[in-house]
Amino acid sequence: MRLADFTTLTFDCYGTLIDWETGIHEALRPWLARHGAEIGREALLAAFARHESAQQAETPSMLYPELLGRVLMRMGAEFGLPVSAAEAEAFGRSVGDWPAFPDSAEALAYLRRHYRLVVLSNVDRAGIARSAAELGEPFAFVCTAEEIGSYKPDPRNFAFLLERLAERGCRREAILHTAQSPFHDLLPARRAGLATCWIDRRAGRPGGATPPVAAPVAADFRFPSLAAMVDAHRRGRG
Repeated sequence: MRLADFTTLTFDCYGTLIDWETGIHEALRPWLARHGAEIGREALLAAFARHESAQQAETPSMLYPELLGRVLMRMGAEFGLPVSAAEAEAFGRSVGDWPAFPDSAEALAYLRRHYRLVVLSNVDRAGIARSAAELGEPFAFVCTAEEIGSYKPDPRNFAFLLERLAERGCRREAILHTAQSPFHDLLPARRAGLATCWIDRRAGRPGGATPPVAAPVAADFRFPSLAAMVDAHRRGRG
């Protein structure tokens, strides 16, 4: 199997293209500072991972900004810190402010010359629009939790993606799902019959803003960054 065997790259955005762990941490720092709390980055991200996945399972049709506000309230209850309505709303609005990884825009500009690029994201249309602009608008189209009515890893999200691609004449075997999260993307994509590419932004370290998985991660390709994937594609073409 080679990267050149595919015509379409489907991406997770947050964690893969956008540095959501930095974005989440920076968005939560003002809340912690107002209450004089010191919680380490990894502990904060681990709590986020637990509460985000639980809230998504409980309220699959809730828009992501509101859901993020609920996640912050759950985190506040866990850490014994108050959360005001304004703080919850500000955290919910922060998605479009989360920074892109330094290699993302340039790598996507290269990849779009060789593939159709599509996003399957757990956010709303407004949030992904701001992030897509930061990334240079490289996507043919975007599928969001807002239009699907559920959040990854629900298999409905991948079924929706595959239906939209089939409508455009794209065969399943021509698709490579490219993502960082085993929980949200790699395992459910494999269950949906897709080849997978792991952009291992955490360099094999467990934890972060992604819930752990019990099964070992088995991906068809694995790169430490999107830039490394581009380098491999260039070598393969040569």
